[in-house]
Amino acid sequence: MRRILLLGAFVLAVLFLLRPQAQAAGFSPFTGCSGNEINTALGCIDASGTNFVTKLLSFGIGIAGGIAMLLIIFGGFQILTSAGNPERLNEGKELISSAITGLLMIVFSVFLLRIIGVDILGIPSFK
Repeated sequence: MRRILLLGAFVLAVLFLLRPQAQAAGFSPFTGCSGNEINTALGCIDASGTNFVTKLLSFGIGIAGGIAMLLIIFGGFQILTSAGNPERLNEGKELISSAITGLLMIVFSVFLLRIIGVDILGIPSFK
């Protein structure tokens, strides 16, 4: 866990250190995109508030689903390699049930946000 945090801090530091140099060299984050969009590794993202939040939430939900899938696979691997050890068998079962529970909570939270945002409050950008 410590290595992951150190790697993440290193990547962020490199990105923030390279950003002023890229802007000084004439690089613009708006090249290749139309209007108020910013060119990122994920494609052109609209810099206005509602579109940015919508894109960010959809990306986060996709990442959460991928992590849940990896946890389910890892839990299945733990069950397969438990060799009859009841502790490892229970750990695998708990990991799979926790990943499925987390995935269901994500799906239901998006569902509730859409009901509250679109049906009750009438926010058009939540569609």
